[in-house]
Amino acid sequence: MEASEVHEFSKQMQEGAESGLRHVSLAISVLAVLVAMVTVLGHRTHTEAVLMQTRAADQWNLYQAKKIRQGQIATTTDILSLQPSSNDAAIQRKLAEYRAHTLKWNQELADEQHTAEELEHHVDRAERRADRYDLGEALLEIAVVLSSITLLTRQRIYFFLGLAMGTLGLLAAASAFKVF
Repeated sequence: MEASEVHEFSKQMQEGAESGLRHVSLAISVLAVLVAMVTVLGHRTHTEAVLMQTRAADQWNLYQAKKIRQGQIATTTDILSLQPSSNDAAIQRKLAEYRAHTLKWNQELADEQHTAEELEHHVDRAERRADRYDLGEALLEIAVVLSSITLLTRQRIYFFLGLAMGTLGLLAAASAFKVF
């Protein structure tokens, strides 16, 4: 073989190798887009969990305030019923009013507690979903790195490992939709 033929053969081999890796480059680009999408979903889900946690804390604060108010009314009722008074009818009306408030607040407290527990359930659900998105993101990032190694080493095993990790990452992220 002459020098020009060797050069031409070498050029053809390089072009063939580069065109053979185009699909690897395309797959890396797709994996990078998937990483970005799963990252955004994860961030949004973490934000949702924080917001729900704030709402749950507010709900528990409302519950606590009503419980304190109910305790104060109970103490006032006890004090009124034990003290002698010259206007017993007025005291009995006030005691009846306080007892009515207490009965009403018992139901309200149960409702407030139920709402707070429901919000906490939403927080737990959002955190479980966020964990799945985080796992999917990590696996997709590993997939990008493994696939990129293919461009450096020209060994396809890294590409297939990257595709496998990418598939696992997508499955992990998709499993967040099934969290209840």
